[in-house]
Amino acid sequence: MKTLLSICCSALVFAGFSQTPTNIIIFEKGEKSSFAPCEPSIAVNPSNPSEMVAGAVLNYVATSPDSGKTWETDYMKSRYGVYGDPCIVADEKGRFYYFHLSDPSGKGWNDPSILDRIVCQRSNGIGKKWNKGFAPSPNGTKDQDKEWVAVHPTLGYLVMTWTEFDTYGAADDSCKSRILMAISENGKKWSRPYTISETEGNCIDDSKTVEGATPAFSVDGDIYVSWSMNGDIKFVAIDMQDWKNKAEQKPRIGPEQTIVNGGANWTFEIPGLGRANGMPITLYDLSSGPNKGTIYINWADQRNGENDTDIWMISSKDKGKTWTEKVRVNDDKAGSQQFFTWATIDQSNGNIYAVFYDRRNHSDNSTDVYLATSKDGGKSFENQQISEDSFTVPEGIFFGDYNNISAVNGVIRPIWTSVKNGKLVVMTALINEK
Repeated sequence: MKTLLSICCSALVFAGFSQTPTNIIIFEKGEKSSFAPCEPSIAVNPSNPSEMVAGAVLNYVATSPDSGKTWETDYMKSRYGVYGDPCIVADEKGRFYYFHLSDPSGKGWNDPSILDRIVCQRSNGIGKKWNKGFAPSPNGTKDQDKEWVAVHPTLGYLVMTWTEFDTYGAADDSCKSRILMAISENGKKWSRPYTISETEGNCIDDSKTVEGATPAFSVDGDIYVSWSMNGDIKFVAIDMQDWKNKAEQKPRIGPEQTIVNGGANWTFEIPGLGRANGMPITLYDLSSGPNKGTIYINWADQRNGENDTDIWMISSKDKGKTWTEKVRVNDDKAGSQQFFTWATIDQSNGNIYAVFYDRRNHSDNSTDVYLATSKDGGKSFENQQISEDSFTVPEGIFFGDYNNISAVNGVIRPIWTSVKNGKLVVMTALINEK
């Protein structure tokens, strides 16, 4: 049974707003999911920005035909099961893709087949109907986790990166993790997985695991990927010329580089929350603006102390060979917590938007949501609160590992997990720049 959240709201507001934008609840806990919604993802249709799709743990999916004012919620099903880590992207043809972890038997952690592959489901419309699910070939008994995806806006193919564990959560020193990548032209047929990391990590799902890989396409179809490993941010550039020419159908994977040395841990503690991560977000400016061709990396870390978590960004204009100094994205005074960042670029103009949790207004664990905007290529950021209400995280509740944001032609839709009446909800804010 579907539920319809229809919420009256005022007119869309503009970035640079003096008032907090209208907040909309997308997901509340439903009868057909054992998990409260968290780890949300959202995609705006590049060919029709009034259409958007959102997802959340464990198997929530919602669609909006009216720019996010109303949402119709359902539950994703797949022949391989659905077990969270939603990632939603959309291509220029208006097709939406919903990526998630697998649970083939439906028994969760009671069956070792869980996490045997990353699943891609495609909808040729606004997400009312989804195919049964396709995936890169499984790799024996190894576990596949924490995927992210990019879609090339003109060439149309997809790249997915993720972490492969020999055995997820195993503490044995011989158990290793690595970053994999696969490519697809349609979301159904996938290339074999390629290993793109040179340094292996452990399997514990901590800062010594290689984790949090996010990809981005360049204007000519090459791929850039960053991820976390033992306090460093790793980066690799992947030449796709042979793939595009269909000569060898094999990407040329460049050497692994360390572009942030120390401090950028995958896991760190946030009071009242527990584990948070500094997942690096990889962006590429495909616009016709002055910063076209720039690569950006956005992340959170505690290099200034465990009571002063900050949001950062670096950039490169030479395909990742050299990088700028770190720019602090949050513009408050030192000493408060900012965490769970995610960033995107509006490819119509090159503007950068980063959403994150923020405690600058509080002396306790009360939390707000902020949006940082840069219109000068990441050199400076304007910060604005976008959540109407503060919240604290109830003790013992799984709050997830990330939020998300999508921006198309001035339509900016952040998505985040919040708390209403002691229960988790997933929200967006209606923000327009046109």
